[in-house]
Amino acid sequence: MKNHPLYKQIQVDILGQIKAGKLRPGDRVPSEKELAELYRVSQITSKNALIGLADEGVLVRVQGKGTFVRQEGESAQTMENASQRGAIGLILPCMKTKVDQKILDSIEKYVTASGYSLHVRITRESQAEESAAIEAMVNDGVRGLIIFPTEEERYNESILRLSLDKFPHVLIDRFLKEIRTYSVSSDNMTGTEQAISYLLDNGHEHIALITPEITNTATEERVVGFEKAYMARKLPIDKDLWCVLRIEDISGGNAQAIIEAFLSERPAITAAFVVNVELTNYAYYAAKRMRKAVPDELELVCFDRPDFQDVSHLQQNEDEMCKVTVELLHAQLQGEYDPRRIVVPVTFNNKRT
Repeated sequence: MKNHPLYKQIQVDILGQIKAGKLRPGDRVPSEKELAELYRVSQITSKNALIGLADEGVLVRVQGKGTFVRQEGESAQTMENASQRGAIGLILPCMKTKVDQKILDSIEKYVTASGYSLHVRITRESQAEESAAIEAMVNDGVRGLIIFPTEEERYNESILRLSLDKFPHVLIDRFLKEIRTYSVSSDNMTGTEQAISYLLDNGHEHIALITPEITNTATEERVVGFEKAYMARKLPIDKDLWCVLRIEDISGGNAQAIIEAFLSERPAITAAFVVNVELTNYAYYAAKRMRKAVPDELELVCFDRPDFQDVSHLQQNEDEMCKVTVELLHAQLQGEYDPRRIVVPVTFNNKRT
């Protein structure tokens, strides 16, 4: 049983007691609190175990009274629950970009096709809201969670708790370093290395990096990919050409002015790799204000499709990421527990060819 999620171990034991006749139809099963104490797990885990067996029609949960072994023909509500697999929770940091919208659209498509319903919460990049959303969804009885983590330097303890409790969940777009959990993300490092190699091969000697502070694994991997392209050619990395913006400056509306000042002070720059679409928009308009033609005088390359036709970009395969995410979560709900990170390739769309 070592490789089963903790909630699954509880379910197997309850089913074993029913099969052995120790728990008979109509008998009350231990409460969430009692199971948590018996198995030395959190009440989140024990609650998920009972909800799962209720969804399967094995148990009946009666508000204010407890959970009981279902009797033949009992509870139309239980039978209704058994006809569907229950709810999945999706927690997103925002809905500002097309990537966010594509993830929501594709997750809903694959969750529904798998027989689950979907509950959605937007955290607005607040780790406190993220924790509250996790707690609320678990208390509401979701079977599993898909989480797009917020932009924070430290891991959210609520996500760490899910991992320790082996509560079914998958992280999308980002992952937790050195923490054994399920995650699905793009191949940020290889994609960025490919883009920078393209710029170097086309004669650009002064390439800027425009990025927010490194507060998540996606941004970190893109920066590492930038460095790897230079190291592969044994070229020095000039960090004076790195424009690193504070999250507060971006959210406060100062990003375009900062990027414009940065580029104005470094006229030798002929190309820039921009870590995300939001900053690409600011860099593009900053270039226009400086009367620098894109891409002839300033070539921009970014992650994800920008609003401008003359900017090359790395395209993530959001649909494949979401498909794999739902598959991994469904496997956990079927009793599998083998945490791993899945990396989905990206495609370089070169606007000069």
